[in-house]
Formats: sequence, C-alpha cells, structure tokens
Amino acid sequence: MKKTKVIYWTATVFIFLFEGVLPALTSHTQMAIDGVRHLGYPDYFRVMLTVFKVVGALALILPMIRGRYKEWAYAGFGITFISAAVSHSVVDGFSGQSLFPLVLLGLLAVSYISYERLHRPQPLNQVA
Repeated sequence: MKKTKVIYWTATVFIFLFEGVLPALTSHTQMAIDGVRHLGYPDYFRVMLTVFKVVGALALILPMIRGRYKEWAYAGFGITFISAAVSHSVVDGFSGQSLFPLVLLGLLAVSYISYERLHRPQPLNQVA
C-alpha cells in the first residue's frame, strides 16, 4: 500500500507541475503564443486550454476531490495528451515534441492505475 501511495503521489505531482503550474506561469509568454499559433489553433484556445489544465491539475492533486470529478480530469488530460501528440505529428512530423505528450500520457496512466488501486474497496477478509 505504501509503495502504491508513493507511486501515485510521484506521478500525480509530476503531472500537476507540468500541466497545472507550468501552463499557469508560461501561457502568456510569446513562446507559448507562437507555439499554439504554429499548430494552427486560435489564441482563445490557448487561454481556454490553460484554464482547463489548471482546473484539471487541481482536481488531480487535491485529495478531497474524488469520484467522477477526478475521473473527468484524468479523461481530459488523456484527450489533451493524445491531441497534442497528433497535432505536433501532423504539423511538424514525428519528433520529440510529438513523443513527449505520449510520455506524459504514460505517466498519467501510472497515476490513474495507482489511484484506482488505492481507492478500490478492500475485500472483507483483508480489512484491518
């Protein structure tokens, strides 16, 4: 159980930092604006995506948020990572920029699986 908690919190904090804190601090920079524009998305999409990422990251990291809200946050990040990989692959060809979202998707899967293991009901004979 302790190992699962360490895995969960490590993966979740990493996702929180990369998808919550980093976008909140850098989404207004010229590099971020140019990056979204390079992919062909309008500027309002950058702002909307940043808000959703911050809210989703908070939903993942805050322990009092459970159930369906956390499930939706995991689903939203999964869709975001797959969409980012596809967007970068289509515009720039397959490269590190299209591979990195898939690495984050794998880390998100680790977080989700360990979250489910921590919160699944225990059989009656194992309850202490």
